Amino acid sequence: MPIEIVRGLMIPFLGTSLGAACVLFMKETLNIKVEKALTGFAAGVMVAASIWSLIIPAINQSGGMGRFAFLPAFVGFWLGILFLLVLDHVIPHIHMNSEESEGPKSSLKKTTMMVLAVTLHNIPEGMAVGVVYAGWRAGNSEITIAGAVALSIGIAIQNFPEGAIISLPLRANGKTKGNALLYGILSGVVEPAAAVFTIMLSGLIIPLLPYLLSFAAGAMMYVVVEELIPEMSQGKHTDIGTIMFALGFTVMMMLDVALG
Repeated sequence: MPIEIVRGLMIPFLGTSLGAACVLFMKETLNIKVEKALTGFAAGVMVAASIWSLIIPAINQSGGMGRFAFLPAFVGFWLGILFLLVLDHVIPHIHMNSEESEGPKSSLKKTTMMVLAVTLHNIPEGMAVGVVYAGWRAGNSEITIAGAVALSIGIAIQNFPEGAIISLPLRANGKTKGNALLYGILSGVVEPAAAVFTIMLSGLIIPLLPYLLSFAAGAMMYVVVEELIPEMSQGKHTDIGTIMFALGFTVMMMLDVALG
């Protein structure tokens, strides 16, 4: 695998690890305003990445289909939505600030299910990075190495608060700093793993690339609508989450256009 791809796949994982490391020098709990801000920012980045880095390239790559150029993006997007819907129902997990677990009944500890919740939406992020680098490796004119790096950086930026959001509550729930850091880092391991799997799959079947791009977009949008937006919109200080959503969206948009 080219060194450019290896580096690109590790950038988002580094973001998660650095965020998880916040547990070593920050308070045991996250201020509610900061939590809203980080969640909103992450949601904005994911929505912008879904549009500029995934859906638009998927449609452009299908230009030969004429007025049906939307079809691969349409199909892939819905498959991504349904894929995360299934995972959401078969993997036991619990979201931040919630006492009620989702998925099948399980005897797993609350801290473990919190990690599973973050791991669940790291899967589409890893797939998104992987499929973009796969497109670049395949020589697709719609995807440049700069654009792929832009997506890696954007995902890494939004992974930083995710790492902190998982490690700090774990520390507050009784885990040692070392264990909380480890759980936070491990929650991000699935990203490079999902990226490598996607690269291998797209390498076997190149025509699948537009479908895989939009599949990753659909999966990420499911996470945003089902989890991140509700978390930033409930309770107090929702305006902070909204402003940071806009900031995350525009930062990712600028990265993709300027570097792509």
